[in-house]
Amino acid sequence: MDEMNDAATVSLAPPRPMLLLNEACAAARRCEAESVCHAVDKALGELVGHKVFAIYYVSSEPHEIVAMYSSRPAVHPIGTPAWNDLVITRGQPYIGCDTDDLRWAYGDAEYINGLGCGSVLNVPVVVSGETVGMVSLMHEAGWYRDEHVQLAMPFAYLLAPAFATARQLVEA
Repeated sequence: MDEMNDAATVSLAPPRPMLLLNEACAAARRCEAESVCHAVDKALGELVGHKVFAIYYVSSEPHEIVAMYSSRPAVHPIGTPAWNDLVITRGQPYIGCDTDDLRWAYGDAEYINGLGCGSVLNVPVVVSGETVGMVSLMHEAGWYRDEHVQLAMPFAYLLAPAFATARQLVEA
């Protein structure tokens, strides 16, 4: 009988992604931007994987990309006009799988490769039709796939209040 109860207890435990999401939600409920950023970094590091992780908000006018958080604060690649149009203007996620994709997206692709990163995943947060921020993950070449966008999206959207607050503080 004890074995049956142990099995039932194990099967009722929430899966790891739910535990990580709940941890990030708890930080968001406390309105602690830095805690939310750390929780999202930890969750996406575990669920999706990254060597470099960054969170950016997008200012209202002009649509300038501003760093809020980074696992490597000195690393902030600059997107090309084509990348800006796709991710910021149109609010579409971007997966870059190799060096050619990085060259299309960033002017400093060689620098990114030098960090041991050959792929990127950008997940924009769009509120009322406007991109207000995004998360950016970088890893070795070929790392990211379409299903990673779906895993990252709920965590990215937990940052929407932090993006709104950052915009208000800077633009006030």
